[in-house]
Formats: sequence, structure tokens, C-alpha cells
Amino acid sequence: MSTGCNCKKEAPLTPGIQLANLDTTALPGTSFYQYACGGWMTNHPLTAEYARFGSFDQLAENNRVQLRGLIEDLAAATHEAGTIAQKIGDLYNIAMDSVKLNADGAAPIKAELDKLAAVKDKSELYPVMAGMQTRGITPFFAVYVNADDMNSSMNIVHTYQSGLGMGERAYYMEQDDNTKNIRAKYSEHIVNMFRLAGFDQSAAARAREAVMNIETRLAKAARSRVELRDPHANYNKMTVEALKKDFLPFDWDAFLSAIGLNNLQDLNIGQPGGIKETCKIIQTEPLADLIAYLQWNVISAAASYLGDDLVAEEFDFNGKTMSGKQELQPRWKRAVSVVDGSLGEAVGQMYVEKYFPAAAKERMVTLVKNLQTALGERINALDWMSSETKLKAQEKLATFHVKIGYPDKWKDYSALEIKNDSYWENINRATIFIFNEMLAKAGKPVDKDEWLMTPQTVNAYYNPTTNEICFPAGILQHPFFDMNADDAFNYGAIGVVIGHEMTHGFDDQGRQYDKDGNLKDWWTEDDAKNFEARADVMAKFFDNIEVAPDVHANGRFTLGENIADYGGLQVSFQAFKTATANTPLEDKLGFTPEQRFFLAYANVWAGNIRPEEILRRTKNDPHSLGKWRVDGALPHIAVWYETFHITDKDPMFVPVTERVHIW
Repeated sequence: MSTGCNCKKEAPLTPGIQLANLDTTALPGTSFYQYACGGWMTNHPLTAEYARFGSFDQLAENNRVQLRGLIEDLAAATHEAGTIAQKIGDLYNIAMDSVKLNADGAAPIKAELDKLAAVKDKSELYPVMAGMQTRGITPFFAVYVNADDMNSSMNIVHTYQSGLGMGERAYYMEQDDNTKNIRAKYSEHIVNMFRLAGFDQSAAARAREAVMNIETRLAKAARSRVELRDPHANYNKMTVEALKKDFLPFDWDAFLSAIGLNNLQDLNIGQPGGIKETCKIIQTEPLADLIAYLQWNVISAAASYLGDDLVAEEFDFNGKTMSGKQELQPRWKRAVSVVDGSLGEAVGQMYVEKYFPAAAKERMVTLVKNLQTALGERINALDWMSSETKLKAQEKLATFHVKIGYPDKWKDYSALEIKNDSYWENINRATIFIFNEMLAKAGKPVDKDEWLMTPQTVNAYYNPTTNEICFPAGILQHPFFDMNADDAFNYGAIGVVIGHEMTHGFDDQGRQYDKDGNLKDWWTEDDAKNFEARADVMAKFFDNIEVAPDVHANGRFTLGENIADYGGLQVSFQAFKTATANTPLEDKLGFTPEQRFFLAYANVWAGNIRPEEILRRTKNDPHSLGKWRVDGALPHIAVWYETFHITDKDPMFVPVTERVHIW
């Protein structure tokens, strides 16, 4: 009998970064983004279907290919009615059936448009608007259920401003040439869509006037993106009795009853000005105009699920005009996205079983713990914060609820029916299912184990009312996370993402919530002033960045994300140095471990973007553009200067006295 030794050595960890991503003709101190990502940008030119494509999007694209394989396997077989396999497979097949979609055209929405046209009195509009809410169509304002910001363990009903077809109030109000052009194209788009939905030219033109008038009124009453960042201003809890007295002539009884909220006692009106204007619009605008506005909301919501002519017109405005895309995504990509959005956790369960290794979760747990320790150390070392506030900050940090990979309990989709009638009807049933699931939480305790993203999502989040950070399986892959790479890479990439989400608990919004997730001031007055003064430095720095000719970044709007990037870099670098203190890493590919940390960070944001998309995102995205998440963040990180020998001769140099000093 012989004995053997399984002496297989573990492969050495790789550097993680790829030299092909770099542009070594650029100087790190002139544009670190170009230096670290220029090669990637050259090697990944924008294709016609993208307005922006970066390493983030590339990972999402890879995930979608994996999801396609899982979904198409189910779609190719026959399954017992009511099973998850039947629902996933049938919904995908319905989405892919171009022959039926084109034969049906706009027919699936005809009955609803006719029903609206038959309304004879404004009182009949309230149950109609309520029914639209249940299907995710939100004229005037949206209704949703979430934690009570002042009593975060309980869910309440909220309203939120909505009803703008262009999505952002600035498009209705700003007078620069680009915005005026978009507004004119939107006006044409409304007419085209009404025509495709079966209206004659004169009716479509009248509808356009009604829609533009009502949406412009709503836009003028809406809060700006910056104003919406104030959680106290968005908290206006009141009884339903007070609501019925203060917001007239809206028939709240009819509206809430039709939604399924008969016995509602109180709710939070997020932006009262928008609701007051809604009441005035309903009171003053002709019934025919209100009907046209509601019809527009139906047509616009349904267009992507109807015949190809409507899909193409929808894309022409929202894709080409708004963001510069040149080509609609292939039908299979759109179909996968819809199945993913409708049956997300069912798809996610299959995804993690096949693609997410348990070892990745274990390594993430270690990274998160190390980042928490580093953030705690940084809080203790702050020279601008009192010991009293530090203690509260440490308590909040210690009570972070961490979610990694996928939920412990999967969602039950048994109440959702997928039938072979029309694509639009199935979308309605899926949306009603999601809405009813949400509505059932009203007045109930918050489930802190619920996930707000599916496991296959390439993203992460911090939720202030549950004080949780979440890292779905979808993001735990290259270029964010690499099981085969060393700590220099992983702390620079996913480590900064972890630190970013942790810092959200202490950014300009998150800092206003306590350890239990309540909107409650736990800062001393002086510490709050110190924070605001430091945050102001960040806001003004980004305000001065020119993202396009004569167009500047909005430092106030992007403040939370910029603080989180800054904090993520500071905290993760400290955690990285602590983790490798006893076993220092070697230089690899001609770069020190510290240099590879920053290169890994920059590579997360590598990407190309169209001019139209730069303008669109500057208006409506709270994240800075990829280039400025690198070139705007790194000048405030002292160790970056040391690591790449940046001096006051370099264009990116910012004097120490002008840098951000927060976390």
C-alpha cells in the first residue's frame, strides 16, 4: 500500500491590473484617468447601442450573457403552469415574439385609452389614477411604502414628486440651446406617439399642448435635485384627515380606496408643493386636457412593450435625442432585462447557484470587517470632531447591517401569473404584483433582511433607514473583485466600493440618520458646522469642474457620492496598509502595491461616453462622471501624491489648504 501527498501549491496571486488598460504616454499628474484608463478607452470604443460604456457596463453585459443562458434554457422547454420555470420561460418568449407584437401594434392599450376618453367628470379620474399607480404609472406624483424616517422600524406610505415625461424639471425650464432643442423634440415625440397609438393629427396636436402645459406646471412646482437631498424637507408626515383638508379638491378617499389603502391613518407627503400644484391643475385645467395627460402616461409607459413602430419612436427620443445612442439594443437584451426586472430574485437564485462561489463571500466578509476597523480608526483620529460625536459615530458604524451576495430567504412569486395574452398585460401583472407586495408592508414593521437589489445586479448600496450596506453577487467580479488577485488590487477596487457605501452613512444625507436609522440629529452644533464647512470645500471644487464647454458639474447635487468616493479611498487605503503590514506585497508589472491600489480604483471607472450623455447625466445623475470620480477625487488624497510623486508642477495638484478634509 502506497501513500501519497497532495502537495499541490496554491498559485501566486496576480497583480489584478492589466497593462493594456494604461496610456503610458499620459502623465499621472496631468490626468490620472487618462493615464490609468486611456488604453481601456481606446480598446473599447462605443458601440451604437451605448451612450456610455465602461468597465462597470462591461461587467453588466457579461452578467446579462450569463442570465440569457439561464433564461433561454427555460424558454426552450415546456413547464408545468404556475412554476417559476414556466413564468420565466414564457415571459421571455412573449418578449421575443416580434410577429405577435407587431400584429398587435398598439391594440393592447386601446381599451384603456378608450376608457379614459369616455370619462365625463373629473371625479371619475381618481380611481383611474389609482389604478395606474398600481401598475407603476405615476402621473402627477408617485405612491410608495418605505420606512418612516422618524420611526425607522415601521413602514408608512409616502408620496414623491413625479409626472414629468422628460424625467427632470430642468428640461422644462432651462433656456440654453441644447435644452430648448430637447424640449422641441419632446413636443414632436408626443405627437408621434399619439399618432402611432391611433389618434388623428389634430387630436395628437391638442394632446401635445395639454401634456406640455401640465408637465411644465408640475416642473415649476417640483423641487430641484439639490433640494431633494434634504431629508428633513422631504419629511411631512400628516394624518389622512389633515391631508383631506390641506390638499383640495383632490378626492383622497376615492384615490386611496382604489389603491387599496382604505383604512390609512397617516402618510408622508414628500414634496407638498407638487401635491398642491396637482390639486390646482385638476381644478383649473379642462377635463379633456387632464384625460390627454393621463393617456400620455399610459402610451409612454407601454410603448416599449408594443409593436416595433412604437418601440422605435420611444427609442428615437429617449435613446437618440436624450443620450446620443444610435441603435436600439437587440431584442434578446431587452427581453432579458424585462425578465430580470419582473422576476428578479427567481432569476437571481439560479444565478448565484451557478456563478457565485462561497469563497468570494468569505473573502468579502474579511474585507468588510477590515474596512469597518479602518473607518473606526479614522473617526477616532479626527481633529475636527468632538469625543461626544465620535462616540455616536462609532456606535453607528458598529451597528452596520452587512449583506453580501444574496438574501437568506428568497421571494415567493406564486401570486404572479404569466399568461399568453399580451406582453403589456404581463408587464401590468408583474408590476401589480410588485406594488401589492410593497403595499402589504404599510403600517407593518420594517423587514431588515429584505434586499433592495437583486443578487445579479452590478451595484451596491447603503440604506440610511436600516443602516445597511449591501454588496450583491453581481458586483463581486473583475474589475471590482478578483479571487486570484492580491490585496493591492482588491482593496483598490472592491475595497473602495465597500468604503464608499460605509461613508454614505456619514455623508451630507446619511449623517443625519442615527444608528437605528432614524432621522435624528446626533451631532453637536460645532461638529455639524465643521462637517458642513468641509463638505462645502468638496461642493465648490466640483462646481468648478467643466464637464463640457460652458457646462459645469453640480457639486451640491453630487456631494454625497463625491464624499463617499473620498471616504472610500481614505478608508480602504488605510485598511489595505494594515492588512499587508506584516506581509508586505511585492512590486508587480513595474508598479508598487500602492500604485496598483490607485490603478485598480481608476480602472473601475474606465469608460467612454457620448456628449449628449454627459449633459443628461450632469442634470440627473447624483454620481460624478467616471473621469471625475478619478481626476476629481484623487487630488484630495494625500497618499496618492506620495505614491505617484505628484508635485505642484502637475496640473492635478491641489494645495493642502484647499483639499477636502473630512473622513
